[in-house]
Amino acid sequence: MAATCVIGLQWGDEAKGKLVDLLAPRNDIVVRYQGGANAGHTVVCGSEVYKLHHIPSGILSSQITNVIAPGVVIEPNMLIKEIEGLEARGIEPRKNLIISERAHVVMPWHFVEDKATNRAVVAGESIGTTNRGIGPCYRDKVGRTHAMRITDLFSDQLKSKISDTVAAKRHMLSHLAEAADLESLDAEKIHEQCSRWAATLGSLSADTTNFLLDELDAGKRLLMEGAQGSLLDIDHGTYPFVTSSNASGVGVSAGSGVPAKWITNVIGVAKAYSTRVGGGPFPTELLDETGQRIREIGREYGTTTGRPRRCGWFDAVAVRYTARLSGIHYLSLMMMDVLSHFDTIQVCVAYELNGERINRFPCRAEDLRKCKPIYETLPGWNVDVSNVRNLVDFPSNARRYMDRISELISVPIGVLSVGPDREQTIFLI
Repeated sequence: MAATCVIGLQWGDEAKGKLVDLLAPRNDIVVRYQGGANAGHTVVCGSEVYKLHHIPSGILSSQITNVIAPGVVIEPNMLIKEIEGLEARGIEPRKNLIISERAHVVMPWHFVEDKATNRAVVAGESIGTTNRGIGPCYRDKVGRTHAMRITDLFSDQLKSKISDTVAAKRHMLSHLAEAADLESLDAEKIHEQCSRWAATLGSLSADTTNFLLDELDAGKRLLMEGAQGSLLDIDHGTYPFVTSSNASGVGVSAGSGVPAKWITNVIGVAKAYSTRVGGGPFPTELLDETGQRIREIGREYGTTTGRPRRCGWFDAVAVRYTARLSGIHYLSLMMMDVLSHFDTIQVCVAYELNGERINRFPCRAEDLRKCKPIYETLPGWNVDVSNVRNLVDFPSNARRYMDRISELISVPIGVLSVGPDREQTIFLI
């Protein structure tokens, strides 16, 4: 029938998981199509908080099929822990979860490689790896020689492939012996581990590409769940301070196998302000009391790493760029309640680069680092909006802020969020 996509428009952590959870009942299948365990989606259901890393955010709806597609890189230990954690809380993910046999596996050598090769790359800043092996896994995927997919866990050639790869990785990392934990790369133990993974995950593995195409032909509705954010896209983000996959809307078809003709609705998700984790340029970052205040009110600490997020005002230049890149139809503006505590609120409407006003998002990280935000100041509303459930009940200054954001990025607002709970979401579409 059709596919709806939920795409993050900033540097991740935009509350995409909450929106997917709410939209899931309108659909038959939820698809996670890129990223790995470095992505954390938080879903709040009453007093229950669920933190998901691999499993799609539709898993809490038992009637919804949840698919982990080929574009995702899977860390089996974490995925199994996630499944068991849900089961301990009364959820039955084995009844409605399917894992692509084409998905690549984060292997033990990827952790070793990630930790050993992580270096500062620009102006003393790290590219922001979570040391979970995601980058090395994607690197092997593209390199092909040492890649491992879910389907390989069931191959007769598994043992020899592991042995050959361990030898190659040991040789490659030998010059980094002090930084690399080569002793952990034991081919026999890794094979035993893979056998356990195969036994636990085998019943969930399937050809998800043909499954999704068949379901679309049968008239089923798909909801595509993006991970990270568009500004972290490997090709279109703030390179090299990016993730290793296409986190913008352009990655949906490649990661899932769903052709563009089926995608009829794209919802871009953005916070009412901006956050970023790790290194990289961030023009509107607030290194002052205001930035700290946003962090504390918004509880801005990473779902996966617990790292404090860098905070700043809304960057309309960046979001206008990602909204166009991802083909957004509607904007979901999240965390409006956080801004209820400020007398004035600023919005970045342009940059100043080398004395010139620019309205386009620069390609080079070093240029973006030099950009000074040009702000437009709007009046705050200083009214708690966490109990607002209708658009007309927002304070006039809050409405003015929303309208200005929509105008700046040329996309209508379709969803508003005023808190973490399900009921604190207002749908305008």
